[in-house]
Amino acid sequence: MPIESYRDLEVWQLARKLTKLVYQHSKKFPVEEKFGLSSQIRRAAVSIPSNVAEGWGRHYTAEFIQFLRRANGSLVEVETQLILSADLGFSTQQEVDGLLRQTQILGKKILNLERSLERRQSK
Repeated sequence: MPIESYRDLEVWQLARKLTKLVYQHSKKFPVEEKFGLSSQIRRAAVSIPSNVAEGWGRHYTAEFIQFLRRANGSLVEVETQLILSADLGFSTQQEVDGLLRQTQILGKKILNLERSLERRQSK
């Protein structure tokens, strides 16, 4: 299947699903975290598919790679915030572990796409 849009990219699709899961997960955080961890983790999650889309829209491989790196930076930010949510008692370790499995899968796919683009660029 040809890739005609960023919406066809598996990394964008997985990032979108992760964002939805993070929103559902953070709904359970205490009300006083509305402008704290809840807001921060949601913004970081939204940043992942947004950076993939923006990188695609730049139409230059080098810029796309840079935006994939930003997406990965936001991904590890989400991972850290998920771990903190368990540390602070807002989530169970089991809930966090399930989400961390999703972040690991996405992280590998982002890295694979980045490496593929780097190989193509060096030819």
